[in-house]
Amino acid sequence: MRIIVDDLSHPKVAALLNEHLAGMYASSPAECVYALDIAALKAPEITFLTAWDGDELLGCGAFKLLDAHHAEIKSMRTAAGHLRRGVARQILHAIEQMAAQRGVRRISLETGTGDAFLAAHRLYRDFGFLDCGPFADYRLDPFSHFMSKPLPAAHPAACAAT
Repeated sequence: MRIIVDDLSHPKVAALLNEHLAGMYASSPAECVYALDIAALKAPEITFLTAWDGDELLGCGAFKLLDAHHAEIKSMRTAAGHLRRGVARQILHAIEQMAAQRGVRRISLETGTGDAFLAAHRLYRDFGFLDCGPFADYRLDPFSHFMSKPLPAAHPAACAAT
């Protein structure tokens, strides 16, 4: 598996993000969906990563700098044919390493509630995320679940993503 910082230009990336958005809107009311489209993911404060096996896209994830020491995980998605193969774990690990390398000391996320999000909740708990309240511009709502964790200081050579 090769994880790269991606420019979102590949058609397979667009298709996976469209699948991600469709899934979010199918699982939550539109006013409670905070997933970003391709244009929003190209913002300078967002680093977007993809995982590949040859020319096959396995999954994606991103982090958004909220300030110099706090980032938010965005757009975590594993391609349907690669679920439960460790793709999300590898991407999340790369996100944490890269964020720490850039000076981030806390990483947070907003995800949905309900059965469609249980696997995501387990993944984040396995990585040490704990439930928290809303952060940044979020507000409490019954369709949002907030989690956060501190990141250790990174060593300069710690980031393995290319």
